[in-house]
Amino acid sequence: MDSTLKPNENKKLRIETSFGAYDRGAIQTHFVKIGEDYCDLVRQYVLPVYQEGDILSVAEKIISLCQKNIIYKKDMKLTRLAKFLSKFASHSPYGIGVDNPWKMQFAIDHCGAGKIIWASIAAGVGKLFGKKGVFYKIAGPEVEGLDGFYTASFQEYGDYCIMLPKEPQEVCRRIQEETGVTCMLVDANDFTRDILGKSPNLTLTDDQCRELIDDNPSGNSTQLTPFVLIRRAEDSSSPA
Repeated sequence: MDSTLKPNENKKLRIETSFGAYDRGAIQTHFVKIGEDYCDLVRQYVLPVYQEGDILSVAEKIISLCQKNIIYKKDMKLTRLAKFLSKFASHSPYGIGVDNPWKMQFAIDHCGAGKIIWASIAAGVGKLFGKKGVFYKIAGPEVEGLDGFYTASFQEYGDYCIMLPKEPQEVCRRIQEETGVTCMLVDANDFTRDILGKSPNLTLTDDQCRELIDDNPSGNSTQLTPFVLIRRAEDSSSPA
């Protein structure tokens, strides 16, 4: 195994995929603030250890913070409807869910009250038949991917929510052009792994990219590892 790459605690360094074995090293950064430049972060933390053929997995939250793609609580009005509907929502162990009234309020503001009332009713019916995720299928990815409005990891995240990155393909293209790093932009937790964007030169399919991060090697707590460097194992032959 590659001794230059170190995994997060309780995470595996190597993963076996359908197209070969890869090692994944978690790259720790400082606490990234709103408005920083993500290419500067790649230059500072990734380039010193990056090798030709590596793939960088980038957490979507960091890109959104750099893009200032956030909404502050102080700019929202928490309604009775949001408080009411959030009481019936299931709690997710994988991050903030619409059982948080502020996230429910974001859903109402983003989608409209009628659509969210329907999503809530449909989700309730879905529970009776053992179907999960019905609410988010109706509400859409922006609501499902919303982060923030909680202080479990960092106190600062209690004051605002973090939306999905804008133009994820363009983000990956810019990183590749300005730093030479091949990357994929991901929204991952211990339950789902979504590929939001990829560098133009990354030929792996979305399904193959998901295999590389199947166990969520970046973690979802206070690791401060928004970057995961993925490297083909020396004893494995696979596409790049």
